[in-house]
Amino acid sequence: MDRKRILTGDRPTGKLHLGHYVGSLKNRLRLQREYECFFIIADLHTMTTRPDKPSIQEITSNSRELVLDYIACGIDPGQCPIYLQSAVHEVYEMNLFFEMLVTVPRLQRIPSLKDMARSADLQEMPFGLLGYPILQAADILMPRAHLVPVGKDNESHVELTREIARRFNYLYGEVFPVPDVMVGDVGSLVGTDGNTKMSKSLNNAIYLSDSAKDVEKKVYSMYTDPKRTRSDIPGTVEGNPVFIYHDAFNPDRSEVEDLKERYRTGKVGDVEVKQKLARALNMFLDPIRDRRQEIAEQYGRVDEVLYEGTMRARQEAKETLSLMKRAMGVSGIWNSISRKAEKAQKKREAHGGA
Repeated sequence: MDRKRILTGDRPTGKLHLGHYVGSLKNRLRLQREYECFFIIADLHTMTTRPDKPSIQEITSNSRELVLDYIACGIDPGQCPIYLQSAVHEVYEMNLFFEMLVTVPRLQRIPSLKDMARSADLQEMPFGLLGYPILQAADILMPRAHLVPVGKDNESHVELTREIARRFNYLYGEVFPVPDVMVGDVGSLVGTDGNTKMSKSLNNAIYLSDSAKDVEKKVYSMYTDPKRTRSDIPGTVEGNPVFIYHDAFNPDRSEVEDLKERYRTGKVGDVEVKQKLARALNMFLDPIRDRRQEIAEQYGRVDEVLYEGTMRARQEAKETLSLMKRAMGVSGIWNSISRKAEKAQKKREAHGGA
């Protein structure tokens, strides 16, 4: 293993939005040349909150959308395998072994699980959702990753992974690096409604694949300072979604500072602030949209990327699981039984089957 490794990815629940970009994609793009990266399409994780058949049937098309977004943003599938989680069966075994190392009370202390249950309108916590972070640990440790770029809401999950890696190494011997977490500079991006983080389910997201007109429409309807009923009234910049987006995506820093100053003193209207934000966002998204369309028009290209990435991930998973089993002594159990069984069978055959 020449370079240190990264494991990160997304659940295939639809197209990616700006919140995904600032939360993790930005870091992935910056680090993909320095690290050996693995990008997971986490379809099994999708089933923790969407186990119904219609949702499962959407996974294939949603997975293709994720691959398109990844490549359009600049992820290089030739250097960074993009793979389908459910097709790497060794992860199931790793998950089972790791379940033995974590208590239920420890899982119940992870705050994001309750948030996920509420977002999915679940009255009770399914076992699969409670164990979500353990399966996520298996994903991270499968390629023996050293770094995990995530959004703020997944930071506690990586901490559990670190605990599992340390405990496994303590009990059985050094197999896994203890992965570090890297949180995006912005963390979670507020939604266009200003009330919560950007989310597909809350319909407050600007997608990487949105058209220029869609971006303008969403920006013009964005929540701003509710106390500012006229443009000559001084407004609040801090916590204002429009300025949060300017800070994250407008490269013209002098323009942003000028808008902030005039906004605070009541010398600029929301219309101008939003117009300049829409322009900045579309300048950022134009090359992404163009690249996405180019890849989408190449017949079978997305499926080819997923297939090749998954085959690479399978190779890594087999090696990791073998290392785990040898360290635990699990492989020795079956090897001993099979050797004796084979000897017994040969002995019976030598004596005419008696």
